[in-house]
Amino acid sequence: MIDTARLFGTVPPPLREELLKTYKEIMSNYLQRRWEPSELNGGKFCEAVFSIIHGAVTGNFPAAVSKPPDMLGACRMLEKEPADPKRVGDRSLRVLIPRALPVLYEIRNNRGVGHVGGDVDANHMDAEFVQGTASWILAELVRIFHGASIDEAQTAVDALVERKTPAIWVVGQTKRVLDARMNAKDQVLMLLHHSEGWVSANDLFRWTEYSNESVFRAKVLSALHKDRLIEFDDEREAACISPRGGMDVERRLLKGSNLQRASK
Repeated sequence: MIDTARLFGTVPPPLREELLKTYKEIMSNYLQRRWEPSELNGGKFCEAVFSIIHGAVTGNFPAAVSKPPDMLGACRMLEKEPADPKRVGDRSLRVLIPRALPVLYEIRNNRGVGHVGGDVDANHMDAEFVQGTASWILAELVRIFHGASIDEAQTAVDALVERKTPAIWVVGQTKRVLDARMNAKDQVLMLLHHSEGWVSANDLFRWTEYSNESVFRAKVLSALHKDRLIEFDDEREAACISPRGGMDVERRLLKGSNLQRASK
């Protein structure tokens, strides 16, 4: 598991911690299908992002996250800052992210009261936009500020932009597939699809509650590896999902999930 703090090594800890805290709140509520504006609010996340990009562009990070009096105006002012070709992610910091922030800020702060069209759940549509936009912004910040290795940063970015599912319940350090009838192989695929990078074989064994660990490794992990659905490194005692495995989850398991159908 990647230390998320290392992904923003050059960002001051108070700003980094608020960024990750508010992003996790958005994702937690989204995965639990809590789509009301009061639950899935991107305002604080936007304020954390703005504090970081403003500090990076001006060369002066604030001591703590602060709220600009006018988010739209403040973001427009960043575009007027002179370009710096030596600055990593210069155009993202000055233009792309500042253009995304006001929409994200507006859609949750001033929307959700008077939706028109009774058959269309606008809160759901808004929630999809919020989690997708927040994930894109966070991935851009990882790309720009990462203090981890290139491979670790890329893994984190890939994990941020991949599809998440409410079919997985995260409780403490444990993950559970909520469809109790799903077989062990499919549970492993779901768990790896939801996870970031490599996952230890011991964790997968615990999360699936398989009866015998040696049999689990032979009949589940090794079998999935043989079918090229996962990469199982026996020496490393860890597994990660393959592109083929990811497509299988999205085409077969996510679309067929009992929880997905029940929650609609």
